[in-house]
Amino acid sequence: MAKLRELFKCNVCGHIVLIVNEGAGTLVCCGQNMEHLAEKTEDQGNEKHVPIIEKADAGIIVKVGSVPHPMEEKHFINFIEVITTCGKSSIAHLKPGDKPEVKFCVPYDKVAFVREYCNLHGLWKSR
Repeated sequence: MAKLRELFKCNVCGHIVLIVNEGAGTLVCCGQNMEHLAEKTEDQGNEKHVPIIEKADAGIIVKVGSVPHPMEEKHFINFIEVITTCGKSSIAHLKPGDKPEVKFCVPYDKVAFVREYCNLHGLWKSR
C-alpha cells in the first residue's frame, strides 16, 4: 500500500506520481509496477544532493547541495518540494539551465522537511 506523500516512478516513460490519498493496490504504468522512490538523506561521493534550507526575507531559499548541483540536459534537478509543519506543500519545477535553488514564501520555523528529485540520482530529503 502506498503511503501519503510517497513518490513512485515509471521506469518506462518517466512519469512520477505523488500519493495524495492512500489506497490499496499496486501502482502500474506502461504495463509495469512503478518504482517506489526512497528518500536519501546523506550525500555520497562527489555529487551533492541533500537540500540546504536558508532563512530569507519573507521565507526560505532551498539550495541543492553544498556545491551547486549540475543543471545540464542529461543531469538536472527536476523539482524541489517544501512540506510545512501543518501538512501543506509547495513544489517548484526546474529545468536544465535553471539555478538549482528556489525561494519559497514559507517561514523557516514552519518547514517540516524539504526534498528534491535529481533525474539521475533520485529523491533526496533534509530535516
